[in-house]
Amino acid sequence: MEFLLSNRVLALTPSSTLAITAKAKELKAQGVDVIGLGAGEPDFNTPQHILDAAVQSMNEGQTKYTPSGGLPALKKAIIEKFKKDQGITYNLNEVMVGSGAKHALYTLFQVLLNDADEVIIPTPYWVSYPEQVKLAGGKPVYIEGFESNEFKITSEQLKEAITPKTKAVIINSPSNPTGVIYSETELRELGNVCLKNNILIISDEIYEKLIYGSQQHVSIAQLSPELKEQTIVINGVSKSHSMTGWRIGYAAGNKNIIEAMTNLASHSTSNPTTTSQYASIAAYNGSQEPVEEMRQAFEKRLEIIYEKLIAIPGFTCVKPQGAFYLYPNVKAAATSAGFQDVDAFVEALLVDAKVAVVPGSGFGTPDNIRLSYATSLELLEEAVRRIHQFVESKMEK
Repeated sequence: MEFLLSNRVLALTPSSTLAITAKAKELKAQGVDVIGLGAGEPDFNTPQHILDAAVQSMNEGQTKYTPSGGLPALKKAIIEKFKKDQGITYNLNEVMVGSGAKHALYTLFQVLLNDADEVIIPTPYWVSYPEQVKLAGGKPVYIEGFESNEFKITSEQLKEAITPKTKAVIINSPSNPTGVIYSETELRELGNVCLKNNILIISDEIYEKLIYGSQQHVSIAQLSPELKEQTIVINGVSKSHSMTGWRIGYAAGNKNIIEAMTNLASHSTSNPTTTSQYASIAAYNGSQEPVEEMRQAFEKRLEIIYEKLIAIPGFTCVKPQGAFYLYPNVKAAATSAGFQDVDAFVEALLVDAKVAVVPGSGFGTPDNIRLSYATSLELLEEAVRRIHQFVESKMEK
């Protein structure tokens, strides 16, 4: 018997990042020497004191339901983190803990959007933004972040994109997939446009701890009381503390929105995983040395791999300032190598060179590819060597 699926699910585009990672793992299981650069997760284990806290919580019988919006102790740890890092204060009823930052975003769109409400999404974008907007009945409206402006949108572009149906704009800084960061001045200019037009700001700050060089993370919510009230901050422990599988993220902002999100979560997940919540309390209240050690390791890899990558013929790349991705434009290389488009180039790269990268088409910019440097330096250098050799061999034909 064949069952008809809902239109909203049939309209979904599968996650390109998860698809390429699954394909690489499948080939590895078959004994193929594939180097996967698709995964968006640190290659470090969760720090030991966090693991210990999780075990302790289970041994003490902390394995039951918690409040739908998260343990008060975890909310307090998150609130202290905001005070320390951004100098802003939230109350317990302004924080909702979800089953990952992705779940927090999904829940936010569900409580925020009515049919045909518009959400402005800068390109390149994280692959799940438009799909989650569509699942909530909303309409993604794209603004191109030009490579000449480090993939960042301007206040003028934002003004032009706003319509009577605009409900929110997403700002992701540091960005996935580009790794670029909005400055305080840029954020103020964008924020002023949102204030004048009563547009909600969704600030995805999941990579805030992974920033390099002299750059500093600035949350748009910390710039003024008005912008704080206009902003929902999305964050979590997945990237900062290498806890992707623990699935703990959170939203902070307007108490009415947070209450609605909590009510919806009570009918979907009941509560975030209890053990993971206790682990996350330890993540924020315990030593932050592992976070800094991981950041330094990523920065070292970036400095080495970036120079090797831009030496590949036909590759240009805005140097990332945060996260752990490189997002080169490879259109010239793909064309010179005889490929119809970058997607075909990526497919051949996997088959012939045994390197898995994510095509930029999944992020709204089909001329690019995303490479994660959240893997060992040895594997990164070998992967870039293979890519370089692959491109040159195709150009010679």
